[in-house]
Amino acid sequence: MSFRITRSTEDLAQTVSALSQRLVKLEQRLAALELQLNRVAAEPEPDPDDLLRLDRVASLLADCRSLLEEEPSAEQHGVPWSEPQQHEDAQAA
Repeated sequence: MSFRITRSTEDLAQTVSALSQRLVKLEQRLAALELQLNRVAAEPEPDPDDLLRLDRVASLLADCRSLLEEEPSAEQHGVPWSEPQQHEDAQAA
């Protein structure tokens, strides 16, 4: 009978030890999450005027990119636009 009591006591001690270790790890994780939450909460909210300016800049950049991607038209330059003929010129020489 005493063997069973000793064995059960050892099992309980191991279980309590494992649970204690898990509790310590969970407390550490909780502290880390609280610290991270405090850092995020401490960051200032973005200024609505700054966000509006950034949206305008993004729009201007998109417009510039679309203009750069367009081929020049004949009306803008007064001369029909064509690809350079480097390949043909090289063959003629």
